[in-house]
Amino acid sequence: MDITPMVASAGLLQTSLIWVAYAVAVALVFFVAVITVFTWQTPYDRSKLVTTVAIVSLTALLATVFLLPVDIALVSSTASASRGTKKDWATPERIHGILKTLKIVYYSLYSFDALLCLVVIPFAYFWYEEHDEVLEEEGRETWSTRFWQALKYTIAFIILVIILFLVGFFVPTAAQDHGRHLDLDYFKRLLTNNNGEKALSFGLGLLMTLGVLLYVLYTATGLALLPVSLIKSAPAISAPELSAMTAAELEHNRELQRQIEMRNAGRIVAMSQKDRRELDLLLREERTLVRRQRLAAEASGEGQSTIMRIWTKTQAVFRPLKLFGGILLLCLSVILWISMLITAIDKAANSVCKSHCGYILGHINVFQPVNWVFVKAAKAFPIDYILMAFLILFLFSSSITGIASVGIRFLWVRVFQLKKGRTAPQALLIATVMQALIILAINYAVVNLLAPQYAMYGTQTFCQALSLDPGAPPDCRNHRDMIRPCSESLTDPLAKDVCTPTVMSTFLNRIVLNWTVFGAIDFWAQFAFLTVFLLVFVTSLIRTPRLNLTEIDEEAQADEEEGLLASTSRRFGATWQDITGRAKRTVGGHPNGQGYGTSGTNGTASSR
Repeated sequence: MDITPMVASAGLLQTSLIWVAYAVAVALVFFVAVITVFTWQTPYDRSKLVTTVAIVSLTALLATVFLLPVDIALVSSTASASRGTKKDWATPERIHGILKTLKIVYYSLYSFDALLCLVVIPFAYFWYEEHDEVLEEEGRETWSTRFWQALKYTIAFIILVIILFLVGFFVPTAAQDHGRHLDLDYFKRLLTNNNGEKALSFGLGLLMTLGVLLYVLYTATGLALLPVSLIKSAPAISAPELSAMTAAELEHNRELQRQIEMRNAGRIVAMSQKDRRELDLLLREERTLVRRQRLAAEASGEGQSTIMRIWTKTQAVFRPLKLFGGILLLCLSVILWISMLITAIDKAANSVCKSHCGYILGHINVFQPVNWVFVKAAKAFPIDYILMAFLILFLFSSSITGIASVGIRFLWVRVFQLKKGRTAPQALLIATVMQALIILAINYAVVNLLAPQYAMYGTQTFCQALSLDPGAPPDCRNHRDMIRPCSESLTDPLAKDVCTPTVMSTFLNRIVLNWTVFGAIDFWAQFAFLTVFLLVFVTSLIRTPRLNLTEIDEEAQADEEEGLLASTSRRFGATWQDITGRAKRTVGGHPNGQGYGTSGTNGTASSR
């Protein structure tokens, strides 16, 4: 009986289940992206295009980074870890087909991510900046004029990026080949060398290095702050209690106003200066209390979107579990930090080629907890996939926390501030691009520091026993002690026949080998990451959270005066108007044509 079709079917079933698990993960990622965008963006100044672009971009980015565990699972499925040999169905043709499919999916997703970050997101940004409701109502702004204006600035941005890419690619290479004649044919050969993979590796290497710099600042900060913020998340005062306290103070304030007015009601002469100063002070305090009351109502979910209200209620229900979850994440953060430190020191001390190959390590010389957990969990798929997905989401959430804490800055100047329910559309788009770059850095960190052995070979092993029959595969069924894990530096020909590296690890190694400067920067930046994490972690443990009513009042006043946009955002908008040469006219002091002011009792008091 021929069992070849059955063996082939078993291999097809195993690989199909891995792809199905990936499809389920991408579907869940879509809901994560929707919740993230609607949780952070402001409900008062939304753009359908910006919201759609942000959701699609975050989904594509997370789908890209979630492809790594699929890559690992597929190459691991071709080998039997207990025998140290390839499975019967894993012929060279089948393995080549699996790797080719992975490359196609990788290139497709990375190309789509590049299209989003370099074309779609800039276009959405300029599209939003070009919008003017007053001109639209007057009929002087049409869809076509707005489209062409946004397209014009997007093309200018693309040209700038291409120029920077060409300069960064050709100048270092031409410097190395200074003896050659630098004509047009030389640059064509350079660009098309190895099917253009060197140019592609330069582009991704440059973006990954930029992402590592953001990763050091934002992800390290968020990795330290996220668990601590969950532990200390119980507010000093709840939203209903703040609302009730504010209502009582507001009532007391208005009672004092009535007493002053009644005291001066029958007087013919003007109100005394003392009473006038006291009344003016009470009026200002009343406006502050009204704004604080409105903020407390928003914190309770009033006036928010349905998703935001559901999120607020869910947070309140699970608030008691935040302490426990925060402690677990705190332990996880410390374990990740220790694992990265162990691998970084191991690479710096034992790498066979140092900076010439990006500090590639032959094998792990010291016990590394994260790598050990993944190698053991990979034996029971999809446990390792779930753990990897959780790790990626944790680093992704840490990056968001870091961006929200530090803010979007140019050097030391804060340009935008991210706050839940208060993030401007421009800040949302810029943060999405930053997350795209950071995700590239997360890929590098997972493959090279957090789980280097697991990310390169998964659970693959090889058998060192010599076969008695020439040409037959080695047999370790009776020699389990001769089964060895796969490693990059092994020169055993038996290992090369069995061990198949993942597509992602191969591509990252190609980047650091072709462009050693990127490998050196990316590696030594990990020590900066560890330092930033340690400083922020110790500081966050020492600091005690407290209720800051002044900050609440300032946020409310900023909402009232600037339509929920930060003052730096307004200055940025003024710069944009200088560039375009066209002012964005407003009515009533607000771009939507709606004047702000107190209402109800407060409005009456203010007019007195």
